[in-house]
Amino acid sequence: MEIYDIKVKKMDGQEILLEEYKGKVLLIVNTASKCGHTPQFKGLEEMYEKYRDRDFVILGFPCNQFLHQDPGTDEQILGFCQLNYGVTFPMFSKIEVRGEGQHELYKYLIANTPDYNGKGVKWNFEKFLIDRDGRIVHRFLSKETPAEFTHNVEETLEGIAA
Repeated sequence: MEIYDIKVKKMDGQEILLEEYKGKVLLIVNTASKCGHTPQFKGLEEMYEKYRDRDFVILGFPCNQFLHQDPGTDEQILGFCQLNYGVTFPMFSKIEVRGEGQHELYKYLIANTPDYNGKGVKWNFEKFLIDRDGRIVHRFLSKETPAEFTHNVEETLEGIAA
């Protein structure tokens, strides 16, 4: 199994395979609207705007598992992100990133990440960087802002990430 075999649900309810993003550099983020890290949406959107023409895509997955910091509906969450942070990168339906209901995507990410391999997601806004071949090349903790790992994204886009 590879990351592209995993099904995810868009905010409009349509299910897709991540295969739709094959050949692109991906940054997968578990998001929350009412978290101390929520302002990272601004930096994420700036990063997306800067690199999307180079086949870079951020995939946002709202999660309400950490102190119930994303309690809204998919529609409310999307509206909040667009209104307050101008988010244009793809946002998906709310999921669970840990525990019994952990989404298949996060089971895969946790099991296949070289950084922190096997360690579960501890908080909102953890980020997983995937290269064009579907390999997870970096995992960034919640506190790491987009500005702090821009060089990793650039290296991955250039195909020089390890």
